Amino acid sequence: MLSVLTGNILPVFSVLALGFLLGRARTVSEGEARAANRIAFLIFQPALIFPLVAQLDIASFPAKALSLYIVAQVVSFTLTYQVALRLFRRERAEAWLLGMAVVFVNTLLYIWPISVLIYGSAGAAPITAIVAWDSTISFAFFIISTELIAGKDGTAAALRSMRKNPVLLAILLGVAVNLAGLAIPAPVQTALHYAGAAASPLTLLAVGIILSGSVLTPSPVVVTVSAFKLVLFPLIVWALIAGIDPGDPAAPQFLLAAAGPSGVMAFALALLHGVRTDAITPVIIWTSLLSLVPLTLLA
Repeated sequence: MLSVLTGNILPVFSVLALGFLLGRARTVSEGEARAANRIAFLIFQPALIFPLVAQLDIASFPAKALSLYIVAQVVSFTLTYQVALRLFRRERAEAWLLGMAVVFVNTLLYIWPISVLIYGSAGAAPITAIVAWDSTISFAFFIISTELIAGKDGTAAALRSMRKNPVLLAILLGVAVNLAGLAIPAPVQTALHYAGAAASPLTLLAVGIILSGSVLTPSPVVVTVSAFKLVLFPLIVWALIAGIDPGDPAAPQFLLAAAGPSGVMAFALALLHGVRTDAITPVIIWTSLLSLVPLTLLA
């Protein structure tokens, strides 16, 4: 257990922690971190997502367990959104992104690298299935829906903005290449692998720097949403798989993914659309810290 923590989980988490410390020490400014985060989003994340989507072997995915995981996402998101909107009286866009913070786990940039270190590329197929779902359908859904909910220039402007979104374009191109059965030329694969490898560390470093300037005092909404993320969502995933598909060998990795910290994309979308982040930010920080315990136990 300790070897998993020190050898697989902490090395990935340390990049986020390093960014936080650099930000606290003011070694790197928030403006510089925001610029780095923008570069990671516009260039390196598409380079990471496109080959992942284009080369997916969908037939190898554990379809039943993945379907149950998606049901758990829908249930947990709906509950969080309603609680944030009605109980805590948060604006619709913020409540929407708080719901995203519960179900959109940092799989691509955090859980996937950890699972590959633990299980190897071939053994991490269940996590890859979740990464594929979250990186394509789920992420696209939240990009589009947040644009429509929080966009200040109307639906037409939102649609124009989405047509230029590099992540959405990478997803669509990857799906097209996959469905067409096309192979990515070796030099292109090498270039994409080289660029895509920078996505996770650069994003985690930049987000750590940006988050370092935030107030960490856990308010009632922060405590509630963090608990939904770390307890409720994994519990629903476990209950659905144990009740409907018991004994599924993919179950441990689905639980590992569900127990991961909130994805930084909820924070990135909030920044992009001018949505308040005083609750989203500490949720990401606290779940990143507290998730170390369940991740170590489940890995």
